[in-house]
Amino acid sequence: MEKNHPASPKNIDSSGIDTWIFDLDNTLYRTSPEMLAQIDHLMGSFISDFLNVDRVEARRIQKGYFRTHGLTLRGLMLEHGLDPQDYINHLSQLDLSEVAPDPALADTLNRLDGRKIIYTNAFTEHTREVMERIGITTHFDAVYDIGDADYVPKPAIDSYRRLCDLHNVDPTRAAMVEDISRNLEPAAELGMTTVWVRTDTSWAKDVTETDHIDHITDDLTAWLQKVGNNS
Repeated sequence: MEKNHPASPKNIDSSGIDTWIFDLDNTLYRTSPEMLAQIDHLMGSFISDFLNVDRVEARRIQKGYFRTHGLTLRGLMLEHGLDPQDYINHLSQLDLSEVAPDPALADTLNRLDGRKIIYTNAFTEHTREVMERIGITTHFDAVYDIGDADYVPKPAIDSYRRLCDLHNVDPTRAAMVEDISRNLEPAAELGMTTVWVRTDTSWAKDVTETDHIDHITDDLTAWLQKVGNNS
């Protein structure tokens, strides 16, 4: 596929793609400010209790580990020997009731040729519940979550290589769809076609270089429909 900026997907040729790799949160659905606040609260309360620090210090640690290790969970594991299941159990309290069915996306995925894999830094329970709520579970062939990645998060390239090995993916015949631009850099390095789904979140908008991005869209469903129409 040729690079096609900005977000007006024309002349999309998907004939060379046999595997589609999708991020989950903020890509296949949009997380609301309320949900993000919930996540921050749950992370903060866990860190505060686990490390016996106040909430201000817990937030500093949370954000610092996210920047340094790519995932707060990863930082807690490496720096403090955390059993990841304790963290996962706590975060499982997240209320996902606002995640709504998306029949248009489900229909579009159903019509999209090729294998479909979810690749997420989230954990299995969260991923499966979100998929069920959106109504897309049956349209995916596999899920590759943080546990499958041996708790090595995106954008560590070894995590991408592990996905390709586990699911027999030829990266030169795969497309990766993500809301965080930097997570597409390893995909591009491996030869994948890259699709950036732009959102309003501050960390996703922090983009200084787009050479690793092949396509940009603000509406994933509409973009995928154009892929189907041009395949």
